[in-house]
Amino acid sequence: MVDIVFIRIEELREHEEIRPDYLEELKNEILSDGMLKMPIAVDRSTYIILDGHHRLHALKKIGCKKIPVILVDYQSAEIEVIPWREGEKITKEMIIHTALTGKRMAPKTSKHMIRVEGELKHISILETIINIPLDELR
Repeated sequence: MVDIVFIRIEELREHEEIRPDYLEELKNEILSDGMLKMPIAVDRSTYIILDGHHRLHALKKIGCKKIPVILVDYQSAEIEVIPWREGEKITKEMIIHTALTGKRMAPKTSKHMIRVEGELKHISILETIINIPLDELR
């Protein structure tokens, strides 16, 4: 079982840009639902977002102040990062440096994976359905 905690949005560190078209679509879906369905994945020591940049920005636009997160140990050998696009190179060190210096990579540069029972799966496998009402995030 993974613990879900609430973090103030301004404490999180981003490393990727977002796609405005998808952001608007997601924001409207969240508003329509009246809740956030899934938490985002964040490194427990640096608060770097590993998965969920668009959800973060959607909540910001809605006026929320906090977000549910799953804290993971990014330094764990169980967590790997691979590029979304073939031929690109991405490393954990690149992600950390980018986030800590306030820079941003292109949208969908990094795909964070976690080893579960010997098999590499997208980190979103940890993000279970939580259905948190927006009022609890404001």
